[in-house]
Amino acid sequence: MNKISDIVVELFREAVIYLPDDVKKAIEDACKIEEGASKNILEAIIENNKIAEKKQIPLCQDTGVPIIFLKIGKNMDSSEIMEIIEEIKEGVKRATKEIPLRPNVVHPLTRENFGTNVGLNAPFINIEFDENLNREIEITVFPKGAGSENMSVLKMLTPSEGIEGVKKFVLETIANAGGKPCPPIVVGVGIGGTADVALKLAKKALLREIGERHRDENISKLEEELLERINNLGIGSMGLGGKVTALDIFIEISGCHTASFPVGICIQCWAQRKASKLINLDEIQ
Repeated sequence: MNKISDIVVELFREAVIYLPDDVKKAIEDACKIEEGASKNILEAIIENNKIAEKKQIPLCQDTGVPIIFLKIGKNMDSSEIMEIIEEIKEGVKRATKEIPLRPNVVHPLTRENFGTNVGLNAPFINIEFDENLNREIEITVFPKGAGSENMSVLKMLTPSEGIEGVKKFVLETIANAGGKPCPPIVVGVGIGGTADVALKLAKKALLREIGERHRDENISKLEEELLERINNLGIGSMGLGGKVTALDIFIEISGCHTASFPVGICIQCWAQRKASKLINLDEIQ
């Protein structure tokens, strides 16, 4: 399966150089309605992205930590899955050297830099089995910068706080973050599960495209309400004031204990980078 590592390298190259079209459009739309400093910043971001594409260099110096979402088909054995994981690791090592990606992954205590973005459970691979896939896998790379990741928050609400408690927590979190996560931001919210599940849901929510609403009508309405209220905070681009603080907000949910109500928030900066590819394993062997 040596082609898997090649695919991973190219996915990271696409992700760190080319901003997805939906994000580009959202930034351009925001630029049309902004004024003053926020408009100037958005114009600079748009120009920055053009330069990155022209020169084939990462659009931000923080190429993030390599996060991978891996969907696995139903007709695969464990040895194949293990081989795929090793190929992904090799692809991250190669991408770090060849693109290059900044070697951001370090030992959490000694701060020793591994130099490859691989080591101590990195890269972070989220595995999900998909019954709609047979002998296919889908790889999504999601480089996550530290400025926005550092604004991630978990809160164990009481069930009695309900939806109003969620709204208050989200708005307080965005207000406290201000310009630190490099707005305009994209916000992921995970509700339910356990503490770790809520934050994982929040990060997974960020994989949606701008404007893609939740299939549950009530959650969709909550997303729309929160987006409007976040933008009414007036934080604006890089915290300098403006009409657009968030490009979008996405919510994912999971069942939880009757006595528990976890809510996780994961913020992404304007560089909402990701790239995916569906791969038929029988075609690359």
